[in-house]
Amino acid sequence: MKSFLISDNHDTWVGMRLAGISGVIVHEKDEILREIDKVLKDKEIGILIVTELIMETAKDELMELKMKQNYPLVIEIPDRHGFRKKGNRIMSYIQESIGIGI
Repeated sequence: MKSFLISDNHDTWVGMRLAGISGVIVHEKDEILREIDKVLKDKEIGILIVTELIMETAKDELMELKMKQNYPLVIEIPDRHGFRKKGNRIMSYIQESIGIGI
């Protein structure tokens, strides 16, 4: 099983390449969606890693993928500047996933 990165910045892409994870750098939503389609067609990719800005840009599509697909597992990571959103990320994720406040 392989991992694949969709990033918006060069530094994150280089860091993942050094760890042996291939990926691409994209900036526009249509580019992101094309790369997601490629990942879904490659049955060897089991983990899709996206930076926080990529998640914000294609949030609806990535959240649908997280909820309705068994694979790939979608993981959001911070870029070299750290997470943009502050606060309790786990509570926020639960609220987005199930649609209720806790």
